[in-house]
Amino acid sequence: MEALTTISTKYQIVIPRDVRQQFNLKPGQKVMFIPYRNSIRLVVVPSIKDARGIFKGISGKNLREEVDEER
Repeated sequence: MEALTTISTKYQIVIPRDVRQQFNLKPGQKVMFIPYRNSIRLVVVPSIKDARGIFKGISGKNLREEVDEER
Protein backbone atom coordinates (compact mmCIF):
# COMPACT_ATOMS: atom_id res chain seq x y z
CA MET A 1 0.00 0.00 0.00
CA GLU A 2 1.33 3.40 -0.91
CA ALA A 3 0.17 6.57 0.79
CA LEU A 4 1.09 10.16 0.13
CA THR A 5 1.12 12.88 2.77
CA THR A 6 2.51 16.41 3.02
CA ILE A 7 4.86 17.90 5.61
CA SER A 8 3.21 20.91 7.27
CA THR A 9 4.92 24.24 7.95
CA LYS A 10 5.49 22.93 11.50
CA TYR A 11 7.20 19.80 10.06
CA GLN A 12 4.31 17.56 11.08
CA ILE A 13 2.76 14.79 9.01
CA VAL A 14 -0.60 13.03 9.10
CA ILE A 15 -0.54 9.24 8.85
CA PRO A 16 -3.27 8.33 6.37
CA ARG A 17 -6.31 6.50 7.77
CA ASP A 18 -5.69 3.33 5.70
CA VAL A 19 -2.16 3.03 7.11
CA ARG A 20 -3.33 3.71 10.69
CA GLN A 21 -5.96 0.99 10.37
CA GLN A 22 -3.66 -1.53 8.68
CA PHE A 23 -1.06 -1.21 11.45
CA ASN A 24 -3.55 -0.57 14.27
CA LEU A 25 -1.83 2.70 15.18
CA LYS A 26 -3.18 4.59 18.19
CA PRO A 27 -2.56 8.10 19.56
CA GLY A 28 0.42 8.18 21.87
CA GLN A 29 2.24 5.27 20.24
CA LYS A 30 5.94 5.79 19.64
CA VAL A 31 7.48 5.61 16.18
CA MET A 32 11.08 5.91 15.08
CA PHE A 33 12.43 7.44 11.88
CA ILE A 34 15.42 5.49 10.60
CA PRO A 35 17.52 6.90 7.74
CA TYR A 36 18.25 4.17 5.18
CA ARG A 37 20.21 4.96 2.04
CA ASN A 38 18.17 7.67 0.29
CA SER A 39 14.96 7.03 2.20
CA ILE A 40 13.46 7.12 5.68
CA ARG A 41 11.95 4.07 7.37
CA LEU A 42 9.16 4.63 9.87
CA VAL A 43 9.15 1.89 12.51
CA VAL A 44 6.48 1.43 15.18
CA VAL A 45 8.15 0.98 18.58
CA PRO A 46 6.31 -1.74 20.51
CA SER A 47 5.25 -1.03 24.08
CA ILE A 48 6.98 -2.96 26.84
CA LYS A 49 3.81 -5.04 27.24
CA ASP A 50 3.71 -5.90 23.52
CA ALA A 51 7.46 -6.58 23.39
CA ARG A 52 7.31 -9.16 26.18
CA GLY A 53 8.48 -12.53 24.89
CA ILE A 54 9.92 -11.07 21.69
CA PHE A 55 13.26 -12.77 22.41
CA LYS A 56 11.78 -16.02 23.67
CA GLY A 57 14.29 -18.85 23.52
CA ILE A 58 17.40 -16.66 23.50
CA SER A 59 19.85 -17.71 26.18
CA GLY A 60 21.33 -15.09 28.48
CA LYS A 61 24.32 -17.36 29.01
CA ASN A 62 27.76 -15.95 28.21
CA LEU A 63 26.69 -12.34 28.02
CA ARG A 64 29.68 -10.04 27.88
CA GLU A 65 28.81 -8.28 31.15
CA GLU A 66 28.62 -11.59 32.98
CA VAL A 67 31.92 -12.76 31.51
CA ASP A 68 33.57 -9.45 32.50
CA GLU A 69 32.29 -9.80 36.08
CA GLU A 70 33.87 -13.24 36.41
CA ARG A 71 37.36 -11.95 35.56
